[in-house]
Amino acid sequence: MFKKILIANRGEIALRIIRACHELGIKVVAVYSTADEYSLHVKFADEAVCIGPGPSSESYLNIPRIIAAGEITNADAIHPGYGFLAEDANFSHVCSQNNFTFIGPSAKIINAMGNKSKAKSTMKAAKIPVIPGSDDVIINSQKAKEEASKIGFPVMLKASAGGGGKGMRFVKSIDEVEKAFQNAQAEAQSSFGNGDIYIEKFIENPRHIELQILADSHGNAIHLGERECSVQRRHQKLVEESPSVAVDKRLRKKLGQAAVTAVKSVGYIGVGTVEFLLDKNKKFYFMEMNTRIQVEHPITEMVTGADLIKQQIKMHAGEAVPDHLKRIELNGHSIECRINAEDPENNFSPSPMLITSFHMPGGKGVRVDTHAYAGYQIPTYYDSMIGKLIVHASTRERAITRMRQALSECVIEGPKTTIPYHRQIMDDERFVTGKYDTSFLETFNFNADKYN
Repeated sequence: MFKKILIANRGEIALRIIRACHELGIKVVAVYSTADEYSLHVKFADEAVCIGPGPSSESYLNIPRIIAAGEITNADAIHPGYGFLAEDANFSHVCSQNNFTFIGPSAKIINAMGNKSKAKSTMKAAKIPVIPGSDDVIINSQKAKEEASKIGFPVMLKASAGGGGKGMRFVKSIDEVEKAFQNAQAEAQSSFGNGDIYIEKFIENPRHIELQILADSHGNAIHLGERECSVQRRHQKLVEESPSVAVDKRLRKKLGQAAVTAVKSVGYIGVGTVEFLLDKNKKFYFMEMNTRIQVEHPITEMVTGADLIKQQIKMHAGEAVPDHLKRIELNGHSIECRINAEDPENNFSPSPMLITSFHMPGGKGVRVDTHAYAGYQIPTYYDSMIGKLIVHASTRERAITRMRQALSECVIEGPKTTIPYHRQIMDDERFVTGKYDTSFLETFNFNADKYN
């Protein structure tokens, strides 16, 4: 087992990893930018190293500074969390070259699966259904026009090296391609340090279903059920739940087999998520694989009892997937709401302000993952998420009721937040009945007067 792990990330995921490491008896090194000097991950780590100013390009994306921090603190492994360098093949390679275990896939596997366009080719070879699209990255806007015309509009432009809606554009006609390509490429370069773009056919009104997988170095690979991630705004997930009301046991078995085949086909090790689009006829298509821990991993933990961060660390330390996880059954229902410092009344504009009052709910079946506190200044440089509210109950109906109550107890004063927006989602008939897809929020009219 590792003795000391450096966490190349910030915010709530850094705290989540710190807790898992300390429960395993592993010391932790935090890295931080000057903007995060007073962040909780800095406080609760065993050691902390400042790696640069606020902009991520000068700190959390600065590989030489992160490696230097690992060297001076004698860390033996580096955990990238999610976002930033988590799916950067070069970072994985540099860690290996400098004798750090990268708690994530090898550079080869990231290139095969973390790179979205290459992953599609890999899945085709494994006979897993994929969304029609370009076979490789698109080198310029002219090529984008040619490929889009060949595939047929509407299409999606997507960043090969990342996710979370970054570097993604919906294109309805050939007149929109050039501008969309340039914008997607620029955003991808800014977010992931890689501007590669590929094109896919746009599947109308699907459900976004992802399978959580675990794989070890002994040839074992399993899945821990699915997560429904269809409540999205501009391809950013806002609410996730597990299990999905659209997936029965038979479909879960098929999705699970496809996900396990996918990871075994490339010799994957660690945790990851295989993502599918499910159409109205219950036909599924491989969309992408996230070669990292996911923001929404807690809902899988709630319905399985597994600690995914601990398992991730153990598998990269050479341990096998434990037998009890191979026989696990999903227990009850879990929902997660991402609490963002954004103003729903003002086109979700960021609200990076000082938090003057902060109270989170508790009680049976309620979990909060956050790095925020009263007196915390939300930085302007990073993602607007300030916490995740997760509930678990015996049924979906009870989970929704529990989430309504938990949201009503959330108090965050100072910044505008998405809490009122989430409260309305929990009351929406389409969500309550489970009859929704990825177009759900396109026709969602926020009632600020009622829910603020």
